[in-house]
Amino acid sequence: MEERTCLECGEPLKGRADKKFCDDACRNSYNNRQNSDANNYVRNVHYVLRKNRRILEELNPEGTTKAHRSKLVEKGFDFDYHTSMYTTKAGATYLFCYEYGYLPIEGDMMVLVKKKEYEN
Repeated sequence: MEERTCLECGEPLKGRADKKFCDDACRNSYNNRQNSDANNYVRNVHYVLRKNRRILEELNPEGTTKAHRSKLVEKGFDFDYHTSMYTTKAGATYLFCYEYGYLPIEGDMMVLVKKKEYEN
């Protein structure tokens, strides 16, 4: 019978026939390495989304307001990232970062909103 070895460190395995790792440290190390590329990408995107949300929250403490696009850009807002879109019956499309959103209107102005179901 062929000797089984740990997928991470290569040490011989003892115990259950379906065992793949010698201990939890090797299992965690193996899985972290397998997922590192995906984790870095997701981590970076999530960082941008959280930053966008914080900016919208800071500029919109009352729940609805207007702000100039340059104000968002100045604070580091990235318009390429959002979590959802909502199109009204009139055809206006709001872009959201979690519960905070914005609607581009005339003259580089933005209507900033907060979804009602998230208000206290």
